[in-house]
Amino acid sequence: MKQANAFLPVYTADNSAMCSALYELGGLLVMHDASGCNSTYTTHDEPRWFDRPAQVYITGLTEIDAVLGNEQRMIDDIVDAARELTPHFIAIAGTPIPMMMGTDYDGIAREIEAATGIISFGIDTNGTHDYVSGADKAFAQLADRFCTDVFAKTDRLSVNLLGVTPLDFSINGTHADLRRLFEDNGIDVLSCWAMDDELGNITRASSAHVNVVVSSSGLSAARLLATRFGMPYVVGCPVGRFMTDVLLQKVREAAEYRECFNLAVGCRGNDTDAPPSYVIGDPVIAAAVRASLVRDEGLTNVRVLTSLTCDEMLLAPGDRTGLVEDDYLKLLPEAGLVVADPLYRTMLQLSGKTNVDFAEWPHEAFSGRIWREHMPHFVGDAFNRWFHDRANTPSLTGSLYKNLSAF
Repeated sequence: MKQANAFLPVYTADNSAMCSALYELGGLLVMHDASGCNSTYTTHDEPRWFDRPAQVYITGLTEIDAVLGNEQRMIDDIVDAARELTPHFIAIAGTPIPMMMGTDYDGIAREIEAATGIISFGIDTNGTHDYVSGADKAFAQLADRFCTDVFAKTDRLSVNLLGVTPLDFSINGTHADLRRLFEDNGIDVLSCWAMDDELGNITRASSAHVNVVVSSSGLSAARLLATRFGMPYVVGCPVGRFMTDVLLQKVREAAEYRECFNLAVGCRGNDTDAPPSYVIGDPVIAAAVRASLVRDEGLTNVRVLTSLTCDEMLLAPGDRTGLVEDDYLKLLPEAGLVVADPLYRTMLQLSGKTNVDFAEWPHEAFSGRIWREHMPHFVGDAFNRWFHDRANTPSLTGSLYKNLSAF
């Protein structure tokens, strides 16, 4: 029961993240489930659901089909829908019940592709892993199936932004800030995977000089493109003045020397005996926050904590991954500063350590729409302005947790 949460919610699940990653690209997105996972996705995990059309469907798995392992009805339904809707592709994701059935998504996708002539692929999700895992697999499939041709490089320096979903960047314009920052610095954005862009641009991804992995969910796609086309990639998100300058510099160096750079592994001047500061969230974005806190704001001993899927290459010494609620209960009270979603303040309330400096950074994949209007812009020096102004901002949680100490 160690991984059971009593107070913290869980992050968005991997099957929802598949839909989030591919939402705007014109595909038929299918979750294989009875019917519960689609409502969770549309009401909690997808902020674009009421504003932008998409073809997201549920298979309506029945008890008798699950018991007998009957997948033909699902295949027939998807084929019929595809012939009517003519999507650009078909993606099928799994949930807990099909996991227990041992559903072969790759085999089902091959049957559907043979019947429709439409590119189809299965994504091995099961609803028990986090959103980073699901989005990462979705982007990797996208790269594998659509980025197959070698195109001439663009005349100007250009990049693909990998790992951009509302689960990390919300719908407050932060993804547009990313694009604007690169273009304002003379670097064209060929494609953004995958907000406010189209499948055609992603298909021509090999025309770019460098891939920029702005969140953990873009890492597998970057590796695949590096293997297939020799495209260098830079891991890092332009959060704060320091990280923005370094990232832009490394993008230019990557294009010139065809070398990959990982900016998530820590920064100079951080290792001291000061009380720890903790940044909780996506490892790539949290590492960028750490760099800004150390190099822009003068903090030291800043560590990344995460419960999310995390490649070891993204961890610096002292960072922690695979954390559960009990770990946060032990770690956060000893901090001098915590930068995290407001719901993590629960851990401090329960411990009685309410004097810890807590920078409330709402995370769409964790607290959903509760504080969406308060999600900060954090690209470039917008992060520094937010960090300085937060002292003048009332707590988002208010008295929400004032009685938790009774537990």
